[in-house]
Amino acid sequence: MINFIFKNDLLPRLAMACRTIPLLAILFAMTGCQTDDFSEQASQPVSPQLSKPAEPVQSGSLLLREGNVVNVTFPGSSSLDTTQQIRSDGRIVMPLIGEVTAAGLTPEELQNELIKLYAPQVQTKQIVVTLQSSGFPIYVTGAVLKPGMIEADHPMSVLEAIMDAGGFDPTTANLKAVVVVRQGKDGTTKFTVNVKNMMNGGKEKPFYLQPADMVYVPQKFTWF
Repeated sequence: MINFIFKNDLLPRLAMACRTIPLLAILFAMTGCQTDDFSEQASQPVSPQLSKPAEPVQSGSLLLREGNVVNVTFPGSSSLDTTQQIRSDGRIVMPLIGEVTAAGLTPEELQNELIKLYAPQVQTKQIVVTLQSSGFPIYVTGAVLKPGMIEADHPMSVLEAIMDAGGFDPTTANLKAVVVVRQGKDGTTKFTVNVKNMMNGGKEKPFYLQPADMVYVPQKFTWF
């Protein structure tokens, strides 16, 4: 009687074990594969996108603009070498040939244009144009702490120009009606910019300045 019970109890247990062992083996194999893959991925160094060095700007894509300073050298006629700042009308003055339009061209395009213009003047058909300075002047006056000229080397907004001029006078500055005076081919143009609304998170887009723009921060109207 005892043997019969033992045999009846043992057989179901052996059957259960036979069914369980293959399942455990499969699960172990799957877990092992996933762990190995994860370890292999984790061991590989990951370079974050932010740490990737910026690619240099190709000179062919760089357009000259007003306020840029260019060096023009003549390897065969060094007496003609000159350094010129591009004027607000986009032109420079070159020896022997006079005014030449430079703004809107790449240094290579200006170089090729000068080679054509100087063809009757010089024997060596070689001229080198290099960009010396990409800065341009901005003038800030009115109710600011440090009025005067600012040398901008990147696209600058009205608010940035005011901050570079020492900031505005909080007691007298009227930031709702900042005036930008711009000289162009068709004369003088004036723009009124609500800088206060920008500072308060308004929906107005930043107003970007051009070379030789003058920013005037008016004073608040007061009763005497």
